[in-house]
Amino acid sequence: MSAATLTAPTTTKVTDEGRIGARANLRHIGALARRNMLQIKQDPESMFDVLLMPIVFTLLFVYVFGGAISGEGNQQAYVNYLIPGLMAMMGMNIAMAVGTGVNTDFKTGVMDRFRTMPIARSSVLIAKIVVEIGRMLIASCVLLIMGFILGLTISTSALHLLAAVALATVFGASLMWIFVLLGLAMKTAQAVQGVAMLVLMPLQFGSSIFAPTKTMPGWLETFTDFNPLSTLADASRGLINGGPVAHSVWITLAWSVVITLVTAPLAVAKFRKKA
Repeated sequence: MSAATLTAPTTTKVTDEGRIGARANLRHIGALARRNMLQIKQDPESMFDVLLMPIVFTLLFVYVFGGAISGEGNQQAYVNYLIPGLMAMMGMNIAMAVGTGVNTDFKTGVMDRFRTMPIARSSVLIAKIVVEIGRMLIASCVLLIMGFILGLTISTSALHLLAAVALATVFGASLMWIFVLLGLAMKTAQAVQGVAMLVLMPLQFGSSIFAPTKTMPGWLETFTDFNPLSTLADASRGLINGGPVAHSVWITLAWSVVITLVTAPLAVAKFRKKA
């Protein structure tokens, strides 16, 4: 796939990331983000997951699990339980695309072009995450639209709904660093997807996203208590449906900070070494 040309300032002569100013770094991130958006424009099929995944998952789980969990004919009640949970799931699934994208860029030689430029190495990764955050917000909008069509009601306020979207976005952005690191460590994009699915499936289904955890075996319920996806889903439900949210919100934010602080430096260091 062709890449848009990144024009670096001719006055910048250094390659040491620590000596590149903040303003120059922001310009580099903006140019690289534009390059990634141009890729999407050239390959609009890459947006199919963002546009179709929320629709398919909502319809599938509402009409397959809704009757069993909420009772026959009560699928609408399940919508208010499911949609906040799917907000957590969307972020994790879209985050996986960052890892495969980074891996593909190395295979196609795009990174050879980047490493000849006097740009901060982290700007390449941050630009990808910025674009994926935009994709995540689009997926969240599609998900909410589907929810409203199926009868989703907001028992709190529009600000609480926006807070739920923002919380899911912050957590999803932190997960992207994990998949960036995975994309840099794996040899192929297929390997990235395979390992990612091994991680995604237990976390998604071993959580409160789809069903209340009180019906699960004791050992699995203990796992869900420590699963950050459960915490995010519970926080989003509280923000949308009402109820206590402070504990779940702070735990989710703490998970986001810890994941970012641990994996982002590792991903940048691996990128420098690999590039």
